[in-house]
Amino acid sequence: MHNHSHSHSHFGDLANQTTKRLALSLSLTAIFVVVEILAGIFGNSLALLTDAAHNFTDVIALGLSWYALRLAAQPANAGKTFGYHRVGILVALINSTTLILIAVGIFYEAWKRFISPPEVDSVILIAVGALAFIINLVTAWMVKEGSEHDLNLRSAFLHLMGDVMSTLGAVIAGIVILFTKWNWLDPLVSVLIGAFILYSAWGILRQTIHILLESTPENVDMDTMIGDLRKVNGVRDIHDLHVWSITENLRMLSAHVVVENISVGEGVTIQHNINDLLAHNYNIQHATLQMECEGCGSGLLFCEFRDQHIHAAEN
Repeated sequence: MHNHSHSHSHFGDLANQTTKRLALSLSLTAIFVVVEILAGIFGNSLALLTDAAHNFTDVIALGLSWYALRLAAQPANAGKTFGYHRVGILVALINSTTLILIAVGIFYEAWKRFISPPEVDSVILIAVGALAFIINLVTAWMVKEGSEHDLNLRSAFLHLMGDVMSTLGAVIAGIVILFTKWNWLDPLVSVLIGAFILYSAWGILRQTIHILLESTPENVDMDTMIGDLRKVNGVRDIHDLHVWSITENLRMLSAHVVVENISVGEGVTIQHNINDLLAHNYNIQHATLQMECEGCGSGLLFCEFRDQHIHAAEN
């Protein structure tokens, strides 16, 4: 007896609003990248050029996030039976990787400028930095909604928040340089920006790898879950249990449920009770359950998959 319970997210108006906000953020950021590159060149400011480079990756990140949202709304098909939800995780992986590469590049350029600090036009640094701060803050605000529960959106949001911090740092550095002529503050601010970017990117990268490896969701205690499942009325035992994520919030479970020799109707009742437990306690809306009698199957709690060719070679 098998049961397959699931509830898929419907994007609707909310998804349309999110894609529109992403498109607007993308346009604003792309326009300002050109302005900031020119200002960084004329003002001889690494902080502004650093922020322009980060803004350019934001254009790419926002474009990828926008595309991922559009693609994820497509229905499942014979070739993609889970749909396109994992596209957002791949985009988050790309975004976080580019953030790490940017941080490394920032550290390298800052080191060269620490050794030989160039003259910085503090007026241009302050003016353009202040304008960039406002634009980045607005675009980050437009992307923030929904980012708490979506790794794709959160990776784009962190790109933008990195810009907010970097432009704020550029303005502060420009003001101090204006009065003190401490040009070394420009690369120092870049190092602090790079450290913030690196810290943020690592968190996203770690989560995307965790999901792509189909690991158990981090906030799911397997011992507690197994205990709860075994307490469901009619359940004798659980084995061949798998819990993983398609996206940050789309969780999957499959398991073999050992029951008495009961009728189909009684089995359906047990399945419904298990599904309710998983949905309310563990936010698992998509479960595949196989009901079987005692003594069936391997009896292993976590089924061990082995490569077919390796297994054949050993025999």
